[in-house]
Amino acid sequence: MFKSVFTKYISAFILILFVSFIILATVLCSTVNNYAQDEKSDSIIKVAETVLGFMYSRDGNGRDSLSVGNFNDYIKDNRETLLGVIYALDAYTEDIDAFITDASGNVLLHNEHIINEDDIDPNINKIPQKIIDSVTKQGSYSGTDLLSANGNTKYLVYALPIRNYTNPACGVLFVCTSDFSLPELNRSMINTVIMSCLWILLATMIAVYFISERITSPLKYMNRAAKSFANGHFDVRVPVTGRDEISELAVAFNSMATSLSNSDELRRSFLANVSHDLRTPMTTISGFIDGIIDGTIPPDKHEYYLDVIRTEVRRLSRLVSSLLDITRIQAGERKFTKSAFDICEMARIIIIGFEQKIEEKKLDIEFICDNDKMFAWADRDAIYQILYNICDNAVKFSSNGAKYRVTITEKNKKILTSVYNEGQGIKEDELPFVFERFYKGDKSRGLDKTGVGLGMYIAKTIIDAHEETISVRSEYGKYCEFTFSLPYIREAEISKKNK
Repeated sequence: MFKSVFTKYISAFILILFVSFIILATVLCSTVNNYAQDEKSDSIIKVAETVLGFMYSRDGNGRDSLSVGNFNDYIKDNRETLLGVIYALDAYTEDIDAFITDASGNVLLHNEHIINEDDIDPNINKIPQKIIDSVTKQGSYSGTDLLSANGNTKYLVYALPIRNYTNPACGVLFVCTSDFSLPELNRSMINTVIMSCLWILLATMIAVYFISERITSPLKYMNRAAKSFANGHFDVRVPVTGRDEISELAVAFNSMATSLSNSDELRRSFLANVSHDLRTPMTTISGFIDGIIDGTIPPDKHEYYLDVIRTEVRRLSRLVSSLLDITRIQAGERKFTKSAFDICEMARIIIIGFEQKIEEKKLDIEFICDNDKMFAWADRDAIYQILYNICDNAVKFSSNGAKYRVTITEKNKKILTSVYNEGQGIKEDELPFVFERFYKGDKSRGLDKTGVGLGMYIAKTIIDAHEETISVRSEYGKYCEFTFSLPYIREAEISKKNK
């Protein structure tokens, strides 16, 4: 049920929204109720203080009428006036009820406005003495437990003691209200929150659908492409839209697919080349040996054909050696021993070794070296293998009479060795794959009859192990130049370096 990304996203959003709106509704209702209760408390306090202030007002002779005579008679004589004041305040503040008791708790005046008979305490005409004493002692009373002993309505009550000169506690003024919880407003808020939640949920589902579709669509393509790769089909690509992380992943996936496709093609080419390079010399060797044994080849030709056999055996040896090098490199078994050696002298020896081939093609040789001696700090045998292979390829792919140049320079404590030749060159779209395993530029085998496409891969691996760089630049049909770097060491520092 929760396997798809969309289902997981929408479930998480619904849960977050549900919890968030419950918290929001609870906080809003609590805040509004507290605010309403505070407002009502302030209102009934002001009403109580106003009524009490009116009772303490002086007549035209400057006398406090409440302080003169009996308290019960005062309430009786001023009943209508007091009720008028209470009703007037009730009209201003809304839903206010008030009653006055004597010092014994007997109710002397009650406007009977909001308190229902069903809700009123049976002893409402006689307020418990402990409440009267509490109000008198503390100077005020505030709470919700005075009324509604049998009813369901809650009343917020505020009480003040009434005093005169003859009696410090002749009575108590009670003011109450029932409408402080705002149930209608609470219900309205909850309904509003629910409707908002539903609309936001709808908008969220739509947004999540498009967002998840935007995320999962490339993933679905990648899933199908990966399954195709598993079946050996590397031509599937993932559509790329936008510039976000998913798009970058799609680009990387397509690059991986291209690399896999090229590697598969190179692997097939390698197998074909290796099969050809193994079968051809073995067939030649077998045929010539059989001819010598059965007498088909006369004795005076034995030396010539034995020389051909020796050449083919060496060719097989080079192929097997390259394959063993690849195996050792991949297994991490090949170790490099660094020492100081003159790379200029090494280059001269290698070029001299190609003298016959250079003469056959009548190449225009240039050898440029900053100094007669330039010492590199690296594995001598490994660098010899690289430089020999690059120089050999340069001779093979040079045009007759073309320029052939070896340049050795020092820059930023690095020795840069470049081998340049004019000839076939490398196609621009093939340049990124020159250092890949099994890459072979001469697929027709017209110029390179002995290579198997491992030389440059081995060269790149060796240079990487020295933490240096190797690069190639070429223009197809015109020229090609390989350049690699090595650490430079001065002749005076060699003895210190070897210690």
